[in-house]
Amino acid sequence: MRTPPRLIKQLIAPLCLASLLAGGWNAQAATVRLKEIAAIQGVRSNQLMGYGLVVGLDGTGDQTAQTPFTGQSMNAMLQQMGITVPAGVPMQLKNVAAVLVTASLPAFAQPGQPIDVNVSSIGNAKSLRGGTLIATPLKGADGQIYALAQGNLIVGGAGASQGGSKVQINHLSAGRIPDGASVERAVPSPWLQGSLVQYDLRSDDFNTAREVAKAINQAKGDGTAEAINGRTVAVKLPQAPGERVAFMADVENLTINRATPAARIVINARTGSVVLNQNVTLGPCAVAHGNLSVTISSTPVISQPNPMSQGQTVVSEKADIAINQAPGALIQMPAGTQLTDVVKALNTLGANPQDLLAILQAMKAAGALQADLEVI
Repeated sequence: MRTPPRLIKQLIAPLCLASLLAGGWNAQAATVRLKEIAAIQGVRSNQLMGYGLVVGLDGTGDQTAQTPFTGQSMNAMLQQMGITVPAGVPMQLKNVAAVLVTASLPAFAQPGQPIDVNVSSIGNAKSLRGGTLIATPLKGADGQIYALAQGNLIVGGAGASQGGSKVQINHLSAGRIPDGASVERAVPSPWLQGSLVQYDLRSDDFNTAREVAKAINQAKGDGTAEAINGRTVAVKLPQAPGERVAFMADVENLTINRATPAARIVINARTGSVVLNQNVTLGPCAVAHGNLSVTISSTPVISQPNPMSQGQTVVSEKADIAINQAPGALIQMPAGTQLTDVVKALNTLGANPQDLLAILQAMKAAGALQADLEVI
């Protein structure tokens, strides 16, 4: 019997070439709203985290022999309720799982408002399906408690096992509780402190910062906004809180003339994805591309002993390794001043996404690719 060849697999991922060809997007400026390209400094969400227990599982909880912290947590909780477990008595807690609870506290959240929480197992629990999270305090980076979480978990998966066979759909060791936490403390906000507010642009661009200040001054009067640098715009606020809310509602919906971004190619080395924006241009160059493949095949070799020799049959394998390198023709690539020309030129190479990563880097080094390469 001959086993199938085992080839060195290349990572094949879809090649995503971002283009807006139908609309003919050229180098003209695009218009966006201010809220889509900038955020107010200090008006943001805060991350919360807590440690808790999920109870009521159907025998799918932590195994206390491998996760002793689950038993310790259960002991501490029972002691707070006036129940003392005798020393040396092992606790078989098959229906309990230790979990980490995370949540995002929105800006301006007030005590009593509900927020969603995510619950993730940190032990060896098989499933959190059907469990209930008991009261868990959620703390911020300063160690203060800002919310209290409790409720029934929603787990978007299912699984079953019998006789050594197992089937599972989605993930069973993490769940979510909608409105599962109640805010207990509000985060201090600089909103009403001082007479200035600062807009932070999502990308560093001096032209965009100038356009933001220009649009605000045209709508609210000269001297209202000033561009500090390529990412920061300072805005003067009215004194009354109600006027500030109406002022910011008008400002965040202003239309901004945004210049086209710099030519950029984003490469994901893990998936092989390549994304190009509309400003990427290509100079004339020549590229040689070839494929290297390694084939490993194994053939069973059976050694049969002579009759009456009391020997044993020995089975071994003979491995054959072959390396094949396909010839790469030198392909001349013309200059491309539009994204469509660049896409056509790259497609003529017939390279898969992983090979395209190396080709683009070589083009950049040779000076034929006018774009910034960003590897993520």
